[in-house]
Amino acid sequence: MSISITPFVPGQAIPKPQIPTTDDSVARQRAWQTARDFESFFISRSLDSMFSGLKTDGPFGGGQGESMFRGILNEEYGKIMGGAGGIGIADAVYREMIRLQEGNGNANA
Repeated sequence: MSISITPFVPGQAIPKPQIPTTDDSVARQRAWQTARDFESFFISRSLDSMFSGLKTDGPFGGGQGESMFRGILNEEYGKIMGGAGGIGIADAVYREMIRLQEGNGNANA
């Protein structure tokens, strides 16, 4: 399997992934939404890891409140980033889900 990755260049338009059209089946629509949800979840978990060692001391940071709500904030960041085009994971996950649903290969290929 080959995956092409297009690097992000600031100021350049982000290409939109191929979204299923209205003539596609309901299963394809659900697969696309699941792929987008997965990408948002992946982004939020990546942000959790990224912010885990960040010191937030100071007059406007840290404390019990921030430690309680950091995960929720990262989850919302993931949803926003995923909804704005994401990082390309949803498109690859969607293609793989459709390939497996249609039986066009095995999972080990």
